[in-house]
Amino acid sequence: LIYFLLPLAFPPESGMVAFVLKLLLIYVIAVVLRFVNAFLKALHDVADQKEELQGKPLKGLMQTGQVIAFFVCIILIISILIDKSPARLLAGLGASAAILMLVFKDSIMGLVSGIQLTANDMLHVGDWISMSKYGVNGRVTEVTLNTVKIQNFDNTVTTVPPFILTGDSFQNWRWMQESGGRRIMRSINIDLGSVRFCTPEMTEKYKDIELLHDYIVQRETEFDRYRNGAENPNGADFFRLTNLTVFRAYLNLYLKKLAVVNHELTCMVRHLQPTPNGIPVEVYCFSVIKEWVAYESVQADLFDHIIAVVPEFDLVLFQNPSGNDIQRIFRPARNVAAGA
Repeated sequence: LIYFLLPLAFPPESGMVAFVLKLLLIYVIAVVLRFVNAFLKALHDVADQKEELQGKPLKGLMQTGQVIAFFVCIILIISILIDKSPARLLAGLGASAAILMLVFKDSIMGLVSGIQLTANDMLHVGDWISMSKYGVNGRVTEVTLNTVKIQNFDNTVTTVPPFILTGDSFQNWRWMQESGGRRIMRSINIDLGSVRFCTPEMTEKYKDIELLHDYIVQRETEFDRYRNGAENPNGADFFRLTNLTVFRAYLNLYLKKLAVVNHELTCMVRHLQPTPNGIPVEVYCFSVIKEWVAYESVQADLFDHIIAVVPEFDLVLFQNPSGNDIQRIFRPARNVAAGA
């Protein structure tokens, strides 16, 4: 209002009036810049509340808009102060574009990286990511134009530039949370010396286990059929049970009975390559419980049961001798020596 009414009250040719008019124009531009910043922030707050946009790195886009608005206003203010057209200033900036790109290299790379992260759905606020190379293992708390903040599991905060995430590999655990289960892949080592063919007494003992009764009856039927068959009598050896075979069958049937295991995903018990530490028997399945603490409890309960049930199948877990084992070996000799 003052800008339009001032020339009516005072001659516009006056130097003081021209100076005041410039100050008024600069003030108007500054107010418009504040309005644009406030509008962009309000737009960001509204968009962040929408369910389909939650977790998107919107803050980086908002900051990009604010930076662009700031530079436009700076150019307009300078053009007013020196009485030059903004187009001429822009042409001059074009000649120094290389310098500007060098000065604002991180911001430009952050803008491009933010667009890539959003377009490819690579990262959301709240995602748990891991980057061992940079010591990152935690939840993304903020994505801005120049930084991505990650709160690690030990409550420390790691800050990395956005272009690090697009130029290097990182592990995002969000898809695990959105999938049907969290993987359990752990093995125990069985002493090779305890693996042997089942005797009739062992087979009868295993039949008393409810989960194994039907399985053992089926295998015995197959063994008898091949043993009595004239076409391939040696094929019966393939169906001869070992205590390790029965143990694996028990674990497979046990996993199928567990409600915490997702049976639509891969679920199996397998042998790994034998080693000097025995033969590894690996359990591979997916827990429907994915929350970290509860998941670890499910995994621990499962292997507590497996370790406790191993002796029931006349198997021995492999374990390197400890100090107590060595003491038990030499204790009788010491007692004899003491008695003598």
